[in-house]
Amino acid sequence: MDVREDLRAGREPLPRIMQAVRGLAAGQGLVLRTTFEPIPLYRVLGVKGYSHEARRLESGDWEIVFVPGERRGLFGRKAKAEPKAPPPPQAEADWAEPVRTLDNRGLLPPEPMIRILGTLEEMGPGQVLEAFNDREPQFLFPELEARGHLIRVEKREDGARLLIRHA
Repeated sequence: MDVREDLRAGREPLPRIMQAVRGLAAGQGLVLRTTFEPIPLYRVLGVKGYSHEARRLESGDWEIVFVPGERRGLFGRKAKAEPKAPPPPQAEADWAEPVRTLDNRGLLPPEPMIRILGTLEEMGPGQVLEAFNDREPQFLFPELEARGHLIRVEKREDGARLLIRHA
């Protein structure tokens, strides 16, 4: 997949990249060509079980080969083999007060998702993370679901307020 023209035109390629990854058959990899080394993408796809090899081309652009492997957490720890199903929704009163708050407004994707997943890895079961984003993070929802975390979204004029309860 070549996203260099998207980047040069100021278009965000992440949705296209994630759609391509979702369309891969088991065991398939992805070759990505881009104008810069997409370091945040390494973490995003690493969580999905992809390792990578990157090389700088003579033109100064980058070619990255993503290959499937063992699922890893955002910071390289082995992920659980099978994500557990999220617990049933609970009454508002059952949610604890947030122990951490992130303001992701003004950040470009995938940085809000990376910050949220990284913070959740530092938190314990039942703890709640509050995050403010410019928009609802559609690509984050399946990641949270796979980890068993619960989420509540409050739409606001300035974006979205997320409450995420650690599984």
